[in-house]
Amino acid sequence: MHRLASSFVLGYHGCDRQVGESLLKGAPFEPSNNEYDWLGPGIYFWEANPRRGLEFAHESSKRKLSSINEPFVVGAVVELGLCLDLTTSSGVDWMRIAYKSLVEVSLAAGVPLSANSSDQLRRNLDCAVVRRLHSILADRRLPAPDTIKGVFTEGGPAYPGAGFLEKTHIQIAVCNQSCIKGVFRVPVDQSRP
Repeated sequence: MHRLASSFVLGYHGCDRQVGESLLKGAPFEPSNNEYDWLGPGIYFWEANPRRGLEFAHESSKRKLSSINEPFVVGAVVELGLCLDLTTSSGVDWMRIAYKSLVEVSLAAGVPLSANSSDQLRRNLDCAVVRRLHSILADRRLPAPDTIKGVFTEGGPAYPGAGFLEKTHIQIAVCNQSCIKGVFRVPVDQSRP
């Protein structure tokens, strides 16, 4: 974990319009805490990608039991603070340590290890590793990460023969809500194709 990157980024949170309007009026964000969250518990943002945030809200609104009726996106100024940056060698090293520990704990308890789904959309293993890392840091009395950042490759090729995938993105999970320094309305032209 480090404080080596620029300290502020713009993040975009896909949500329901009613939730978004409440956030713009100062309501606190509701952290996600699902067993399949890619970066573990936190408030999720798409870095520098308001359009992808809105696309996510549209995709989510089509799921059974979705709480999104009218897809919307809000922007936020996020201070990375102490960041577990999975785009760096040290960030990946921390995840390896946590994975090894998780395997040992699972074997000792006789509990099977979680697994990511084959389409990589449900990241139960990755979430369990992040949760284990939080436990390791707490046990060692080390500071918890304020944010966790990762690159995710998704979707089909952007064009025939492309090495770029159409839904590749950087996602940030904010663990420490005080790192959200401000919320703003996203201009319509910045979130539409």
